Amino acid sequence: MSIKKIKILVGSVLGVVVLLFVVLVVHIATAKPVVYDNATLQISRIDFEEAIDSAKAKEIHRNLKSIPGVKNDRINMEKGVVVYFHDNKITNSKRVYEQLMAKGNYNAKPFIISNELAQKKVCPVMAEDSFSFKFSRGIQRLFN
Repeated sequence: MSIKKIKILVGSVLGVVVLLFVVLVVHIATAKPVVYDNATLQISRIDFEEAIDSAKAKEIHRNLKSIPGVKNDRINMEKGVVVYFHDNKITNSKRVYEQLMAKGNYNAKPFIISNELAQKKVCPVMAEDSFSFKFSRGIQRLFN
């Protein structure tokens, strides 16, 4: 390959990288937080200590949907975890758990978050000392 072709190739790759970086910065700068109409929506979790098959998952889903205030649920059958959204003006996670246990004979317990995770100001799965967190926060502070 000649020097001219190598320069064109390097320039093209560098141009694409710069363009993608600019797109990333603009996206972070202009992304607005999602605003939900229902500020009283809360997410809760129940851990099942027994295996959940598809029939049991349907039963749990049906029982959860019959509880007033429960909006939506997701069931991870492999891990035995049920995550559900509920309106905390209508019900709370303790009441949902108690009503679900009354509707079916389940071996489960509500997930209680640790005090350490409860004190975090960001998403618990995002490390505050990571490069991606610091980069995103820096760009947001620059433009907001």
